[in-house]
Amino acid sequence: MATDSFIKLNPISINRTRFDLRDFAGISPKRISSLCCISPRMISCNHFSPRTLISGENDNNILFPKKKIPAFVRCQTSLGIGRNQKWWEKELQPNMKSVTSPEDLVGSLRNAGDKLVVVDFFSPSCGGCKALHPKICKIAEKNPEVEFLQVNYEELRSLCQSLNVHVLPFFRFYRGSSGRVCSFSCTNATIKKFKEALEKHGREQCSIGETKGLEEKELVAMAANKDLSFDYKPKSNGNIQEQKEKDIFLSKSPTSNKQKEVEHSLLVSSA
Repeated sequence: MATDSFIKLNPISINRTRFDLRDFAGISPKRISSLCCISPRMISCNHFSPRTLISGENDNNILFPKKKIPAFVRCQTSLGIGRNQKWWEKELQPNMKSVTSPEDLVGSLRNAGDKLVVVDFFSPSCGGCKALHPKICKIAEKNPEVEFLQVNYEELRSLCQSLNVHVLPFFRFYRGSSGRVCSFSCTNATIKKFKEALEKHGREQCSIGETKGLEEKELVAMAANKDLSFDYKPKSNGNIQEQKEKDIFLSKSPTSNKQKEVEHSLLVSSA
């Protein structure tokens, strides 16, 4: 984008034809470069002539001014706004999100409800991931009801290792109370596998129960990983112990023994 930058210069008199902008108000080319976003070498006698250094007021020549008035130099430059996008940041759709932490992944899966969630594990240095990315973005565009989560292996290596993800590109599909419905590795050549899984699990459905998300053992593994600041207290262990105690109590109760005797007598009579 072209923009105009103005530098205020104090008028002086110079009795020579070759000059540079260091002669003006003690401003060095380096300082002017930082203001104009052009290199100091460009601000030199070879690129500026007395005609270009004309004041915008009363058209007074800066080099040989008739009046001691301030002048401005207009420098049209091209400014680069923003930064270059990485390949995994291009063509992203509104239903595509980058995972930033284990908590972000767990929360995104649990908050998805009955929606199908596709978790895309990739690496910036993976050629297969780079080749497949544009197709995944197009699929996401055609399926706005599906959520896509991107997990950068290089940034979240410990998280991926806790989830036993060691092959890239790798995908996991999650849905409602079913949790993970499928997982597989897919490349640009085997994109058909991805489309078939999306067609199978992408149909609208209403699941009974709360959204499951990651499996219990995966949550425990992330909590045990010292490289991850992820806090999780297992819930299933207490439930299992409670169920065991209940079974032991029922097996020892008199009513259960009587019930067993009745059931046995019925079986004998029927025989």
